[in-house]
Amino acid sequence: MLRKFTGAAIVCTVAYGVAAPAAAADVTLRFSHFWPAVSTTHKDLFQVWADKVKQDSNGRIAVDIYPSQTLAKAPAQYEAVKSRIADMAATVQGYTANRFPLTQVVELPGVVDNAAHGSCIIQSLYEEGLIADEYKDTRPLFMFTHGPGHLHTTSKAITSPDDLAGLRIRRPTAVVAKILEEVKAQPVGMPAPESYQAMQRGTIDGVSLPWEGAHAFRLNELAKHHTEVGLYTLSFIVTMNKELYEGLPADLKKVIDDNSGKAWTTLAAKVFDDLDTEGRAAAVKAGHQIVTIEGGAKNPAWQPVVERATEAYLAEVEGQGLPARKVYARALELAQTCR
Repeated sequence: MLRKFTGAAIVCTVAYGVAAPAAAADVTLRFSHFWPAVSTTHKDLFQVWADKVKQDSNGRIAVDIYPSQTLAKAPAQYEAVKSRIADMAATVQGYTANRFPLTQVVELPGVVDNAAHGSCIIQSLYEEGLIADEYKDTRPLFMFTHGPGHLHTTSKAITSPDDLAGLRIRRPTAVVAKILEEVKAQPVGMPAPESYQAMQRGTIDGVSLPWEGAHAFRLNELAKHHTEVGLYTLSFIVTMNKELYEGLPADLKKVIDDNSGKAWTTLAAKVFDDLDTEGRAAAVKAGHQIVTIEGGAKNPAWQPVVERATEAYLAEVEGQGLPARKVYARALELAQTCR
């Protein structure tokens, strides 16, 4: 299991560390992501990382952060790192279609309990080498997940799969799309930042997102009905341009190495779990309707649909000659040890 104090230790080190002497940076990293600059994710995770790297390098590494898709659109973040449009980015693996099929096994329904749990699983899969081949073209720093993704709708409460028939729902992953198709809903693919405008215009009737996402992208202003069912968990990566990393002098490379891995995975998970709590509390305070499905995706009414979608995904990836079932089996084992 991950040690729980590591994320707090990072924050404290940044907040109370000895101030570095003022000096011009040897390297300035352009860090791209799609969250708003006012978001907790930006302030309490990515800016903390940037400050820690600056401190540990005695000011020789500076980090300029580009939030809100200002350097690259959400679906293009990973490619932007590979092509050096950005030096590094935080992004969703699933935004780059068919590029990370083994990684996205973690996103299948029923694997992850919360962000801390899912983040432990995905970082462990990477460090064990089971998904590492999917990242040969960049230099991953750390991975994490958000908590379980639920349903948030504008005008209709969802109490069973049948209630989704005919609704246009923003789908985050291919597996959720399969679930929605099975119940005769209309899955709509779009990055999370575009959901608010689409919902406001009536282009979609709802979204599948965790409480964190509904809160961060202000969807609680529009969606008055929420169904806690845990249809998926999204995976994320913070990664750096490989050639840039390899070209750093040894001491600065060590700074990046020291600010990679499970300690940052743990901090990211804490940020997202705290935001889930905040997002749900905001909906409760606003008097919204919250339907909690007993057993979540394993509820008898939902489980057959979920299992068919899971099996279809694993079979599809196996058909590409990839060991999807092996990775899935290991993810389920880690789901026990990461608790």
